[in-house]
Parts: sequence; C-alpha cells; structure tokens
Amino acid sequence: MTSSTPAASDPALLTTRSARVKEARKLSRRSVRTERRLFVVDGPKGLEAALETPGRVREVFVTPAAAERYAALLDVLASTAPDVPVHRVDGPAMEALSEAVTPAGVVAVCTPLDVPLADLLAPRPRLLALCADVRDPGNAGTVVRCADAAGADGVALLGNAVDLHNPKTVRASVGSVFHLPIATETDVAGAVAAVRAVGVRVLAADGGGRLDLFEAEASGLLAEPTAWLLGNEAWGLPDEVAALADDVVSIPIHGRAESLNLATAAALCLYASARAQRAPGA
Repeated sequence: MTSSTPAASDPALLTTRSARVKEARKLSRRSVRTERRLFVVDGPKGLEAALETPGRVREVFVTPAAAERYAALLDVLASTAPDVPVHRVDGPAMEALSEAVTPAGVVAVCTPLDVPLADLLAPRPRLLALCADVRDPGNAGTVVRCADAAGADGVALLGNAVDLHNPKTVRASVGSVFHLPIATETDVAGAVAAVRAVGVRVLAADGGGRLDLFEAEASGLLAEPTAWLLGNEAWGLPDEVAALADDVVSIPIHGRAESLNLATAAALCLYASARAQRAPGA
C-alpha cells in the first residue's frame, strides 16, 4: 500500500484509462462476475465486513480523500491482508467503479459469497429466508439485512432471482451479505423440499394465507424451526410455489394499503419468528 496521499492531479493516480480500473469495471456485468468468481464491494462498511473473512478481499481502490477519511480501516487491511494491493484512483475513476450516486471513495474486489444449499442446511437451521424469483437487487439486499438483524441462520435466493453479487444487492445489505450464509438455487421446488427434509417448517408469506401472522405466532407455530418463503416484488408467490409450503401465512392489513413491500413483509415475518423462538421456554 502506498503511504503518500497524492493530490488530485498526481499522475500516480489511476484513471478510467488504467488497466486495473478497466478490469474492475467489467465486474459490473453478471457474466464477468460469474466467469471470474469475483465481485465489487462498494463503501467502507462492506470492506470492513469483507475483511472478517481471510482471503476474501483481492484488491482495493481508494481516492486520496477517502484514504485519509478511512485511514484506520486501511491500516486494518494492511495488518490483516498485507498482500492485498491498494490502488489510489482519481475522482472519475471512482465514479466509474462505484454505482452509488455519491461514491464513498473506496471499493474492493472480493471473492464470491454464495454457498451450496446443502451447506446452508447442514447445521439444522432454525430460521431462514427463502426468496423466490426476487428480481430487484435493492430488495434482495434489504431482505438479507433484515435476516441478519433478526438473527436468521441464512438466506436462499431461489428460481430466477437477482444475482447475489449485484453491486446494488451488496450495497443494500450494508455488509450483511458477509455475516450469514447465502445460497442460490434455481430449482425452487427442490430447494423447498430440501429445507423440509431437515425438519424446517416452510411458511409461505402470501395475502391469501390460512392464518395471519399474529395467529401463527399465538398458536406456537413460529417457535418451531421455520423458513419463510417470500415471493417476487410485483406478483408475489405463484399458487404452485405457495403450495410447496407447509402452510401459508398472511400479514393483516388494517388500513387501506394494498400490500406491504417485500422487505417490510420479510422483516415482520422474520422478527415474529425470532421473537417466538427466543421466548422463555421456547
């Protein structure tokens, strides 16, 4: 890591024409991320979380101003991963590397996060979020963040879901993608069957549920190992997917709103299960 902090006009700064910047920019495409098994983490929180796993971070890009602002974080990087190159870049290069409206000034290239579904299920989890055909990266990242906050044991992105390593997914999770195991599986029916096979009850969150969320909690149902099956932002869970679950649970709407967004519904369901599972005597 270079020790000096060059001025913005310093020719030592990498620019959008620099080879390393060009290569990192290619990771904005899913096909390149999949081929290279690398992805970009945007911002200091993501880098801090990535450093918790040895070998996760491969290289870092930082502006001179951010190098000063996050000097303590870069010191941690230097002490825990001294072989990781740190590239100083100018403002336009950082804007090209970051998809944030206002870049924080630091991005990292990291190795992938996803684990096989079998690994996610091996420890006999008590609380999971299963996201079927979730397409919006911001929603996917926020669900991961909610699952992390609720103390869930993992998340699975099922079917034709957004890429876990999409920069917007990673950024929306605010580091939570590094805190719990996340599996990806295109076979929704097979994944749900695998979850049920390890003794986890699958509950589909859907407006046409037999029980509402409060009834499900009062009945003691949520104190059992539970996986919440959540559907697409626009059309929810198709009937054939909801039918894969052990039961279907709705969230009551007491006002005039048509529905809740995906992340809000996920937070309510996950926290209801977390509360039930942590109750005295549960």
